[in-house]
Parts: sequence; structure tokens; C-alpha cells
Amino acid sequence: MHKKIRLLIIISVLGLLALSGIQGYLINNTYKLEKAAFISETRKSISRIDDLSPNLDIINEIWQDGFLNVLADYRAKIIKKQQVLPKFDSIIATVNDLYITAYQKDLRDKNINQTLKFQKIVRTAIVFDSIQRDTLFIDTNKTPLHLLGDYFTLEEGHKVSNSLWLTDHSSDRIVNGSNKQIAFNLQFETEDRMNIEGWEKIVLGRMAFLLFISILIFLLVFGLLFYAIKSFMTQKKIADVKTDFVNNITHELKTPLSTLTLAIKMLKVDADNSSSANTRNFVNTIERQNKRLQKLIDQVLNNSLGYQEIQLKKEIVNAGDYLNMIIDDFQLSLGLKSIQIDKKITVNTEIYIDKFYFTTALLNILENAVKYGKDDLQILITANSNQNFEISISDNGIGISKKELKFLFDKFYRVGNTEVHNVKGLGLGLYYTNQIVKAHQGKLLVESEVNVGTKFTISIPVK
Repeated sequence: MHKKIRLLIIISVLGLLALSGIQGYLINNTYKLEKAAFISETRKSISRIDDLSPNLDIINEIWQDGFLNVLADYRAKIIKKQQVLPKFDSIIATVNDLYITAYQKDLRDKNINQTLKFQKIVRTAIVFDSIQRDTLFIDTNKTPLHLLGDYFTLEEGHKVSNSLWLTDHSSDRIVNGSNKQIAFNLQFETEDRMNIEGWEKIVLGRMAFLLFISILIFLLVFGLLFYAIKSFMTQKKIADVKTDFVNNITHELKTPLSTLTLAIKMLKVDADNSSSANTRNFVNTIERQNKRLQKLIDQVLNNSLGYQEIQLKKEIVNAGDYLNMIIDDFQLSLGLKSIQIDKKITVNTEIYIDKFYFTTALLNILENAVKYGKDDLQILITANSNQNFEISISDNGIGISKKELKFLFDKFYRVGNTEVHNVKGLGLGLYYTNQIVKAHQGKLLVESEVNVGTKFTISIPVK
């Protein structure tokens, strides 16, 4: 039983962990979706600022004209290739602060309340003409060239859009004392990126209610599981204490009863020699009550066993002969009681049972039918065999209500009907019967209706 409790706790903990994992997975997916939605909303709100802002257009024209002049100097061989990007950086440095200020102003004008940084980075810069193609910069190592805006790393930002600037340019330069026209084409690819300060808090804020409900449900499930396991263990401990108490007290009662039995035998000898009828009656009454008390104690002792503890000594018996013998003996025990017993037993199947225990189970059901029967009690006993051996015992007694059927096989349970409690008993007979059937790997089923009758069906494997 302790192994079962440990197994139950382990399975419960694993189930809780699985539930937590699934809940965590769903929350993580929701977080990703909320993040994607928030980034998409912000991207959409700022996507056209750089293209439609007059102030930013002026600044873009300044650095573009400056860059084209630097490229014209390079193509005229006035400066070397390694000087192009540094000169370009110096041009950007003169306008970058103005660009950041103008961009932040446009954000405020659009009522974008997030603390947002924006930057342009260069992905490729290629100069070419009809003869040759000259790559000034290409982002091959994920280290883009900063163009405009705030400084932050790729990991800190999110992509907004890509832009491709294609232009053909021509200008005059003095080369070796003579005027020369310089013409070229430029392919300049940039990427707009944004950095939203505290976006994690914003996304988590949108998920606050979901997180609160998830944590609340988790704590509720954990609390209920803890309470259920604790209650189960407490009930198990109480049941063990009750069983131990019953076993101990019945064993203790057996000793004085044995002594009392011996004393009664001695008194009975003296009573038989006595001429007093009252003395003989008193001794006989004591003897009967002593036997009844011993029978009750034996019943408590035997019925405290669970089906796992019942040691069966099975043997092969003919089902038809065995049942007819049990029913005939039971009819003889009824004496003069006006009870009609009908039987429909035509099976000759051999079954593998413990005759002592199985007989006890059948007699318990038959005795209950008599105890709780009516004046014109009728009992029908049928048996059949297919894959399993089944025996049914039906009566037209007082019946049992539907709500009490589920408790019928509980230890010490007695149906809460005033008529039933006119009959003495401990509420152990059907519990013990059910344990015997379970020990035979079978099932005990019951059907009943108040004031109509009750039907018990025992089903066990044939072998």
C-alpha cells in the first residue's frame, strides 16, 4: 500500500510538471506573438517617416551630395579608395545630430509614445560604369556600416525596412591641369532599424492579466493536489489505525471469551444435574449469547482482510453440482420459513475456486436476501457460462435506493433505511463478499430498485 501511495504521489507530481510545462510553452508562444504584434505595430507607425519628412529630406540631400562629390574625387583619382569611407564618415558626423533631433520631433508629431531610437546602416556601396564594377563596401560579416541616427548593435534593434538608392552622377574635375568630366553609377543599399527602449516590459504589461490568471491557476492546482494527497494520506493513516484497533480489540476479546466458554461448559454440567429449570435456562441463554459474541468477533477479524491478503486454496469443481449442493443446504437451514427459492442451473462447467471462501460469499448474499426480504419473499438463482462463469441471485425484497448502491460494498456500511436497521448486523458481509470475488479475479455487480427487489451478479473467470 505504501508503494501505491508513493506511486500516486510520483504520478501526481509528474502530471503537475507536465501541466506546468504545457502552460509555460503556451505562455512563451503568447509572449512571442505579442512581441511580434508590438514590433509590427511600431514598425508600421514609423515606416514612412524618413521618406515623407521635409526636414529629413533636406538632411538626406546634404549627405548624399557630399558622398557623390567624394566618389567623384575617388573616380578622378584625387583621393584613394581607403580614404572614401573616412571622408564619408566626416560628412555624416556634421549632420547626424540634426538628423536625430529632426527624427525625434517627427515621432512626437505622430504621437508615438515609446522611447524609440532609429538608425540607418549601409549594407552595400558599389560604384560602376560601363567598364568596371568597384565595391566600396559590402556587409559580409554582419558588421554593417553606420550611416545615420542613433548607435546600437544589431542584437539590440529590429529591422524596419530596406532601401536601395540607384543613381547616375556626372561632374567636372581638374585632372593634370585640364577639365575632365567624371561619370559613374552608384548602387547604395541601406537598412532602417529601430530600438524600442523597455519593449520587454511593454509586452509583459500586455500579458499581465494572462500571467496573473496562469499563476493563479497553477497555485490553485498545486494547492488542490497538495490537499488531496495530504487528505488521502490522513485517511489512509486513520483507516490503518482503525483496522489495527479492530484487529487488536477482537484478539483481546478472544481470550476472555475462551475462558468464558470453558466456564459455561462446566456450568452446563452442573445445570444438567440440577433440578432447577431456571438454572438450565440461564446457562443455555449465556451459552447462546457467548456463541453469538464469538461469531461476531470472528466476523470482524475475517472481514478486516482485503482481497490481496486472502490466501485462496483453489480447486476444480463442477459448477452445477456445487451450486445445487449450496442451495439445497441453504434451504434446509431456513427450516419452516415460507420462502420460495427457484433455481435455473443447467451449467456443467468446471470452475477453479476456493470452495470455503466462495461458499461464504454466496451464503452472505442469500442470507442478506432473507434478512431484508418481505413476507412473500421469492429468490431466483440462475447460472450461465460463456467466457466467464456468472451466477445471479435475485429477490423481491425491499430494495436499495440508487444513491446508496455505490456505498454498498464499503466496510461497516449499512443502508440508511429504518427497515434495514431492524435487522442486526455489522455491515461487513457484502464488503467481505466483494473482497472474496476480487480475490478470484472477478466482479460483483448489483442492481436494485426500492420496493421492487435486488439482483447480485458474480462473474469470475472459468479458469
